[in-house]
Amino acid sequence: MKQDNLSRLRRSIAISYVFMFFALFTVISGLLAYGYARKVSQAENAEVWLQSQAFWVMRNTMIYTILICFAGLWFIPLIFFTWNSALWVTGCTVAGVVFSVIAFLFLLNAWLKGLIRFCKNKAVF
Repeated sequence: MKQDNLSRLRRSIAISYVFMFFALFTVISGLLAYGYARKVSQAENAEVWLQSQAFWVMRNTMIYTILICFAGLWFIPLIFFTWNSALWVTGCTVAGVVFSVIAFLFLLNAWLKGLIRFCKNKAVF
């Protein structure tokens, strides 16, 4: 493999990790991280550890997106102001906050684990 191709793929993975961190705050940057990682995973003659890193970013970004969508469902009763005094609406809000924190910590842990292994030039799995 050419050295410039390897550095281009490493740069794409590094950019995807930057966007993966920003996905903690917006889901749109998670989609960008997924796109950059997908580009590396489909590259021909890429090294195995780079493809592993790409699959790691893609997998964890999708799991995070699903967790955030599930957490968002628990906030739906807050739309109706007349229900706001009901105890079950407060319970749904608390459940939504708990699931949001779980999703946040999941992606933060995946990001740290992947970034540490990326700095060592090793596969994540």
